Amino acid sequence: MPSIRSGPARTREHVVLLGDSIFDNAAYTGREPDVITHLRSLLPAECQATLAAVDGATTSGLAAQIRRLPRDATRLVVALGGNDALRNIDLLSFRATSSADVLGTFATRLAGFERDYRNAVSELPRLEQPATVCTIYNGALPPDQARLARIALMTFNDAILRTAFDLRFDVIELRAICTEPADYANPIEPSGAGGRKIALAIASTFGMAHPLPAPSRVWAHHSC
Repeated sequence: MPSIRSGPARTREHVVLLGDSIFDNAAYTGREPDVITHLRSLLPAECQATLAAVDGATTSGLAAQIRRLPRDATRLVVALGGNDALRNIDLLSFRATSSADVLGTFATRLAGFERDYRNAVSELPRLEQPATVCTIYNGALPPDQARLARIALMTFNDAILRTAFDLRFDVIELRAICTEPADYANPIEPSGAGGRKIALAIASTFGMAHPLPAPSRVWAHHSC
């Protein structure tokens, strides 16, 4: 297998990971490498990677992480929203008398999440550094929860995607990256294997590693 560091010389880059335990997963991988360790091994030798994400962070914690950004950061990657979604896990067992009740409750919760998420990431364009956001993966929940959780996460991810389109962020679709039970150390945290997939997606997105298979492209330009 060719070296992932091979190829022409590149400009020195400093990738910073922001968000939650999707990136800050060392507590869950045992003896296996975490996401940041994988990423550092994948990047060209002249590039740097810093972990600013914090396990347990929600949208309200991103501002503090941004304040601690290294001055020489050149690329930002954000994985955020999963813990906000977990705070709404009661939606999976919500009792209602009609579909209108269910949809109305979802609409109210999601409006709050989208407002908080959009407020959190709206600072990124002002930093004038390329930013990429990640969707929330499906996890490895028990079968009786997984089906409903996937539907609920679709709605949270829709808010993330629409925000990314509006703010011109690139997106890493983690639902298409972490697809196997072995990608998870527990129902909601990435394992060493899953962390490598995530790190490879990040490095490939920035053209700093041999690319993954050609991605889909989504055009979401505003009307002139």
